Amino acid sequence: MSSDAMIFLGFFGLIFVLRIAAATIFFYFILPKGDQCPNCDAPTLRVQSKWWNRLMPFLRTSWCIACGWEGMLRHGAVTPHAPTPAELTKKG
Repeated sequence: MSSDAMIFLGFFGLIFVLRIAAATIFFYFILPKGDQCPNCDAPTLRVQSKWWNRLMPFLRTSWCIACGWEGMLRHGAVTPHAPTPAELTKKG
């Protein structure tokens, strides 16, 4: 194989790898940070997924009770526990 062919393959191979890396970084940063659902903005529940949590420990697997969305979110601030109506009316 000639030197020109090696340079051509190396250059386009590098562009291919950089394109995948750029897309991965871009999609990581468009994921919401925290525990808010990207569809309905309700707090989500963390779901334990042995496979995903080992593969991507920097993301959290989540499920939304309100709309049923499930997916990955970045770690961030967690919504504080909202008081229930019973707790609000309790005197004491």
